[in-house]
Amino acid sequence: MTMSTRQNRLDPSMLDPDELKTLVRFLSATGTPALVDEHGERHDLPKPVFDQLLRVLKMMSEGRAVGMLPEEETFTSQAAANYLGVSRQHLVDLLEGEEIPFHRVGTHRRVYFKDLLAYERRRDASRRKALKNLSKEVDEAGLYDPAHTGGND
Repeated sequence: MTMSTRQNRLDPSMLDPDELKTLVRFLSATGTPALVDEHGERHDLPKPVFDQLLRVLKMMSEGRAVGMLPEEETFTSQAAANYLGVSRQHLVDLLEGEEIPFHRVGTHRRVYFKDLLAYERRRDASRRKALKNLSKEVDEAGLYDPAHTGGND
């Protein structure tokens, strides 16, 4: 069953702000979260589900709307570029260079959200590794002097 964008969106205006803040405070202090059905039967929530629920409620308490996308959601090349924060042409270059898988609908390129997430993880890991290597090179070359950081010489 596919859901419309409206069904995938949680807007903070849907809840009373005080009730939302109380719920966030309560859940933040909870040990083992659980749901209780109409017969009083308790069902413990798995930690990843609880953590995501708490994250959503915290964002909503900050006045931020939250949208949910299935990983199989397809993006146009422009929407994918917007998501990654790059130009459409750069995204097309990544697609054509086989950095990100895509498929065509007629003549239009489409990218699965899961493939954007995978690329984003690889890109971020590569950036962290490069920064770590640069930091190591600077340190080994003796170019970093903590006594002179942040000051105006």
